[in-house]
Formats: sequence, C-alpha cells, structure tokens
Amino acid sequence: MPKQSRKKSIKQKKEKTKEKITLETVRHVARLARLDLSESELLRFQKDLNDVLVAFKELDKAPAAAKPSFQPLPIKDVLRDDAVEQTLSHEQALANTKHKEKGFFVGPRAV
Repeated sequence: MPKQSRKKSIKQKKEKTKEKITLETVRHVARLARLDLSESELLRFQKDLNDVLVAFKELDKAPAAAKPSFQPLPIKDVLRDDAVEQTLSHEQALANTKHKEKGFFVGPRAV
C-alpha cells in the first residue's frame, strides 16, 4: 500500500471514530426530554447519533451540481381573494332542517 493512501486511510478511520456527540450531550438531551435512560441506553444513543453524523458527512461528499428536481405542476397560490358575497338570511339557513329551536340549530348533547 503506498504511503500516501495509507495515511489517508488512517485519517479517515480517525475521523469516523472521533466522537462528535459526547455522552454528556446525550445525558443533557435526555434530561431535557425528561427521559430516564440507563447507562447502556445512553451509550447506545451516543453511538447511534455519531453514526448519523458520519452518514451525513458522507452525504456532504456527494456532488451538489445537480439541477433542482422536476416540478410536475406549476407552483401557484391556491387561495382566492376575500370578497363580500350574498349570504343566506336567518330564515333561509334554518329552512331545510327539522332540528331547530328558538331560531337556532339544535345538535346532540355533548357531555
């Protein structure tokens, strides 16, 4: 193995094993979330979170020169302008219901 690629390989291994999220950080987040985690759970979460950071570091290496994805439908505002329109009168609104009392709609009782 050439000397230069061997140094690069060792550096990459150190980067992967270098912990970015400390056990104290995991404890702090668990305390904020009011989680009572055992020591083994804290260690597992620390490892998992560091693995996530390594995965994102790999994604950072991907070329970002790609064009934005295709949008099949045009993006437009779907809201309409507010406009004053003709409304139903009180009698018209109550005309088609048999569930009315004293000029109001009557609904089922809520307990």
